[in-house]
Amino acid sequence: MHSEEQNLRKRGFKLIAGTDEAGRGPLAGPVVAAAAIFDADYRNPLITDSKQLTGLQREQLFVEIKNNALSWAVGVVGWRQIDEMGILNASKLAMRRAILQLDPTPDFILSDAVGLNIMGIAQKAVVKADESIFCVAGASILAKVHRDKLMMNYHKKYPAYGFDQHMGYATKVHLSAIKKHGACQIHRKSFSPFTG
Repeated sequence: MHSEEQNLRKRGFKLIAGTDEAGRGPLAGPVVAAAAIFDADYRNPLITDSKQLTGLQREQLFVEIKNNALSWAVGVVGWRQIDEMGILNASKLAMRRAILQLDPTPDFILSDAVGLNIMGIAQKAVVKADESIFCVAGASILAKVHRDKLMMNYHKKYPAYGFDQHMGYATKVHLSAIKKHGACQIHRKSFSPFTG
């Protein structure tokens, strides 16, 4: 889990940021990215790809990561911008927003599959980085928990859609609610089933 970061440290990079997003696939809500930098000595074997963890584990690790990261940040891009620029560009923008908030500024960025062009910072995109790279796994947890909290709040405003159950993904419950009530404000109108 630490080998990619260790190789980079041998090459002289000290502040290595991992970044990942949550919410590329849902029909509603924002896409959320997080970025995290950890000290070279920090270890926690429980930190892994957020999709492999239970909700309770993610919540506990969310606190653990915030308390132990050298720096961490979250970037959010809302449904209107997703509709305007497409989900891939929105995901990249969310990652950039997260990375540019980090203090200290990283000297290397590891991202999950998505290439980023942030001037002056070396970067590598790795497929399934959230499963194999520690700092990216940490970012994946931060992003997922932050987005889930946002969707729980949206559930209070739009209870008919069941966002507390599916976080905006295209489940039977969600699709049935859309059929019955139509789209609400936070639905991504550029996504099927809204595109006709």
